Amino acid sequence: MFIGEFEHNIDDKGRLIMPAKFREELGKEFVVTKGLDGCLFVYTLDEWSNIEEAMHSKPMITREARKFMRFFFAGATNCEVDKQGRILLPQNLRDHAGLTKEVVLAGVSSRIEIWSKDKWNDCNVYTDDEMDSIAENMAEIGIFI
Repeated sequence: MFIGEFEHNIDDKGRLIMPAKFREELGKEFVVTKGLDGCLFVYTLDEWSNIEEAMHSKPMITREARKFMRFFFAGATNCEVDKQGRILLPQNLRDHAGLTKEVVLAGVSSRIEIWSKDKWNDCNVYTDDEMDSIAENMAEIGIFI
């Protein structure tokens, strides 16, 4: 399980340090793809395999399903950590998430999300009332904290 929030910088070649805490769980090879809300999603190979299996078991008769499959899978790339603990993020993925320099890596249970620091700060401002409302909606679908 991935938890925590880490700030790092992307260098001019598109390399990003993967926090040691995350590297241990990711293993030697993992998958980075376009995520939702303007970030990137990072999955272990096992989790990626589970996602592939779940998606392939669904009918692809709707246009939305096919669009999502293209968005999610065509944008994906296999990554490995180099000897300095960095990963190379392809330009198309950096463009998707608006990654230029300052980046936030967030552990979100079964995945890691990679955000531009500005977008992360903009998307993660909640009032107490907003979070109470979100928590109530989560409870309605059976998720309690």
